[in-house]
Amino acid sequence: MNGVRSELPDSGDVHVNAMAVIMEAPERLALRQLVLNPMGPGDVRIDIDWSGISSGTEKLLWTGRMPSFPGMGYPLVPGYESVGRIVDAGAEVRDRLGQWVFVPGANCYRDARGLFGGSARTVVLPAARAMPIDEALGRDGILLALAATARHAVAGGAAPELIVGHGILGRLIARLVIATGAPAPMVWETNPARRDGAGYTVIDPASDDRRDYRTICDASGAGDVLDMLIPRLGKGGEIVLAGFYDRLSFAFPAAFMREARLRISAEFTPADITATTALIAQGALRLDGLISHVRPAAQAAEAYPQAFDDPDCLKMVLDWSER
Repeated sequence: MNGVRSELPDSGDVHVNAMAVIMEAPERLALRQLVLNPMGPGDVRIDIDWSGISSGTEKLLWTGRMPSFPGMGYPLVPGYESVGRIVDAGAEVRDRLGQWVFVPGANCYRDARGLFGGSARTVVLPAARAMPIDEALGRDGILLALAATARHAVAGGAAPELIVGHGILGRLIARLVIATGAPAPMVWETNPARRDGAGYTVIDPASDDRRDYRTICDASGAGDVLDMLIPRLGKGGEIVLAGFYDRLSFAFPAAFMREARLRISAEFTPADITATTALIAQGALRLDGLISHVRPAAQAAEAYPQAFDDPDCLKMVLDWSER
């Protein structure tokens, strides 16, 4: 599954082909070779060993419900959670050769959109976007983007007292809260199988009668969550929306009486990456125990539906390392 160099007819240019996951259309996925764009002087080429499947953003791409924005369209290569090694580099960045890096996506394909472009055996991207990480993290390194997203949600205001959803993002938000020294949050989770072994309190929402939370962080991504959460706020309380949503609505009177505030936590920033990697290096933030399923990349067509529909699948990772 390595990237393969090939000479195109009637051309002196050397091109690299890479096996990649292709979403041809909603709920139609293939694994096939794509031609990569040539490297520039500031670019690096990376052989990917592991890539994660996002059960939030990528599910919207899979179902065709992703809102329209620049770069949207099919066919596309998904993925923004990949780790691998720099195997080639442009003239300006030759010192990066051999580094183990996190890849937050790539837009390097001749015949497909890179949205978000990281689910391939080989990728090309600007060196500045390839983030060096500790190789000892292994496949857990694919969680860096989610951990930085969790940090972005926590760092934008007061630490949440309640987290809604104990999936992969909810767990990372809870771990970030604790890693930053704040009190352990309450966590709501409707799936009994996801409540055990957390080291903090995870309960069914129906068993919580508290109605004075100062900050609630939603990691469920549910479109109808606001009418459930607003009555649980204290006066002037804040709801942080850490998921990705198609459309949200809520009844105004309850929010009016509480003078409720809504904060949308968007993409992580380089500062979030720096802070998150520092917490990991210090041992304050752990990424272990969060990946539940791993499949060879050759089984991508089975892995994607399972990642989205299997309630026992907390996090699915594709293994590209087979040679």
